[in-house]
Amino acid sequence: MNIIQAAQDPALFARWFKQGDWSAWFAFLSAVFGLEMNQEQRRIFETCTGRQKAPESPVKEAWLVVGRRGGKSFTTALIAVYLAAFHDYRQFLQPGERGTVLILAADRKQARTIFRYARAMVLEIPMLAGLLERETADGLELKNSVSIEIATASYRATRGYTVVAALLDEIAFWFTDGANPDHEIVNAIQPGMATIPNAMMLVLSSPYAKQGELYRAYRESFGADDPEVLVWQADTKTMNPSVPDRIIQRAYDRDPAAAAAEYGGQFRDDLEQFVSREVVDSCTREEPTELPPISSNRYYGFTDPSGGSADSMTLAISHREGDRVVIDAVREAKPPFNPSDVVKEFAACLKAYGLRRVTGDRYGGEWPRERFRDAGIEYDLADRARTELYRDMLPMMNAANIEIPPVVKLTGQLTNLQRRKGRSGKDIIDHPPGGHDDLANALAGAAVMADGADTSRRLHNLVTW
Repeated sequence: MNIIQAAQDPALFARWFKQGDWSAWFAFLSAVFGLEMNQEQRRIFETCTGRQKAPESPVKEAWLVVGRRGGKSFTTALIAVYLAAFHDYRQFLQPGERGTVLILAADRKQARTIFRYARAMVLEIPMLAGLLERETADGLELKNSVSIEIATASYRATRGYTVVAALLDEIAFWFTDGANPDHEIVNAIQPGMATIPNAMMLVLSSPYAKQGELYRAYRESFGADDPEVLVWQADTKTMNPSVPDRIIQRAYDRDPAAAAAEYGGQFRDDLEQFVSREVVDSCTREEPTELPPISSNRYYGFTDPSGGSADSMTLAISHREGDRVVIDAVREAKPPFNPSDVVKEFAACLKAYGLRRVTGDRYGGEWPRERFRDAGIEYDLADRARTELYRDMLPMMNAANIEIPPVVKLTGQLTNLQRRKGRSGKDIIDHPPGGHDDLANALAGAAVMADGADTSRRLHNLVTW
């Protein structure tokens, strides 16, 4: 029984397809599994893929780029249950080994949403309920040696599994402080699928910036008649005509660029990666993480303060060597923390480098200045906003005239930075939604301070130790 037949069978999934127009989703599923299409499905297929030739057998990879509220989560669950219950992978498994349909989502909440759909399908269909061997906190174990498991997006979550299918939800929004999590996870999944000839990876996501694995797949494979890779792009209304027009129109009126991505299924033209991983790597020293103070250097300190509940509080120390800026150290206090204790710790670090002053932004009004002053450090307000600091640091990075410590979280924050146009038309450089740039901001401040130092003044104003 193929997935379309299962979706239309009253004894299986048909109850969930009684309302609404599912023709676009049936066209997508037919393409993914290499099934025959009717004339309308063929028209939808050609429109959404840019292809003339449909796959004749199940694809190895399917990348779905679709607007919000299009039905991605439900379809992810349907595919997971179908693959787990209707495919026999035991011929490829060793005795005692279980194959896993692995569902990875951006966060725990989204993963649970998909799991609830999948759980309902299994438990509410008598034919499938009889297959259930055990339910766990993170999945369903079936009697056919296949499990459906959910996890948050992490390359560590993929290790140790024999993956018969991997379903990656909202991959365009897998922002972490690690470097390139989507790339790392996609690469980490491949070994787990190596022993399963008919293993499948499906990626379903709303689009975002023109970067990352989703955009790479779109750029390389959209419109290509590849028998193993399918890229499907559609707006919300194509996949789910029941979404009211007024909601979509209101979104376009409020923010056309964001709405074109969220509901139009288009990658954003107003967003671009600030700096590439290759550039960051070219500026990163192999070791050590922190350089010891040297009395002949003049050091600069920049801090990004925080109240201790949500964001990290960070510090960076820099100096200049000829035409190059060197970041000697970065420090981070992760929330929750006591701001007074962290200020004392940072003050001790600054004094170790011969510093009695630190520069930072206007966060928190007077309290950072008071706390640092109490710890023997004068707090100077930065004369540039964070966007200006990032902008002024970029030429140093492109020319490899800056040396960055090998801190994975720092690398991730730098490569996640995005440049976009503000309402005034000016560039804004900041972290993506849900991301952080506390370490990157401190580093940029310290780098710009050292880069802007006057050479003659440095020669006559060395630190007294």
